[in-house]
Amino acid sequence: MVKIEPPEIESTGVMRTFFAALVSLTLLAVFAGSAAAAGTLDTIRARGAMIIGYRADAAPFSYFGSDKKPQGYAIDLCDRIAGAVKDQLNLPKLQVHYEPVTAENRISKLRSGAIDIECGTTTRTISRQAEVDFTLFTFLSGTNLLVKANSSIHGIADLANKRIAIQPGTTTEQVLKQLFGLRLISATIVPVQSGAQGLAALENGQVDAYASDQVVLIGLAAGAKDPKSLRLSGALYSYEPYAFMVRQNDAAFRLVADRTLALIFQSDDIVRIYDRWFGQWQADPPPLLRALYDIESLGP
Repeated sequence: MVKIEPPEIESTGVMRTFFAALVSLTLLAVFAGSAAAAGTLDTIRARGAMIIGYRADAAPFSYFGSDKKPQGYAIDLCDRIAGAVKDQLNLPKLQVHYEPVTAENRISKLRSGAIDIECGTTTRTISRQAEVDFTLFTFLSGTNLLVKANSSIHGIADLANKRIAIQPGTTTEQVLKQLFGLRLISATIVPVQSGAQGLAALENGQVDAYASDQVVLIGLAAGAKDPKSLRLSGALYSYEPYAFMVRQNDAAFRLVADRTLALIFQSDDIVRIYDRWFGQWQADPPPLLRALYDIESLGP
């Protein structure tokens, strides 16, 4: 048998430094493992704050308002969820922080723990469920196109040889690429990083259309320099059921969020919230959205 002797440490000072470093590394490893294993509610309790991720360019769903605070339909719903978390944890002084996210980093920020929940315009899809979980559905929208009022674009076939601005990493990008392939349409996709950038490209004539979820396009058009110079192209090209993203395998936190949403949908609160953000464009929720509220309100 070969006996391996530990290296000799000549100085007691070096020995103390060595073992101190070893202990520190061990404690860091234990802490990191505990943090990774902790549920969202435990993390919020230890932190004393809840961090909500939101899209700052998705008015009227979520955006950075003139009062320098996040606001919108999704923010109203997530504020209620934060209140329920505060009650659940019995933390009356729980702080709520809002962290801007983008289409590209929203999933990575959630998975890394940089945010506790993502409250935006994220479509619940099977592919995304490989990385995150979702709450109850919160809204139903669909892919549409924002164009100039005098544009000849009225449908997908009219996009041949046109330039379309799209945010990378969105379901809108996937939908249009699939439609272009199925209908053999040759069009140029121009990547933009935000709704504001897409709107500016359209207004400046750099693109012929900006593609996104219809509810987002409505918000952009309402805040444009000349709203009357813009219009939607017409029919929806997909259905986009929104839900809030939460971390996987965290049933306790998801239950708090789901119960809160179900109670809102069951009451008149959802009528007031909807009217606040969408009533000026559409007095009543569309039939499919009303059906979604009814279905998701069952059994809180």
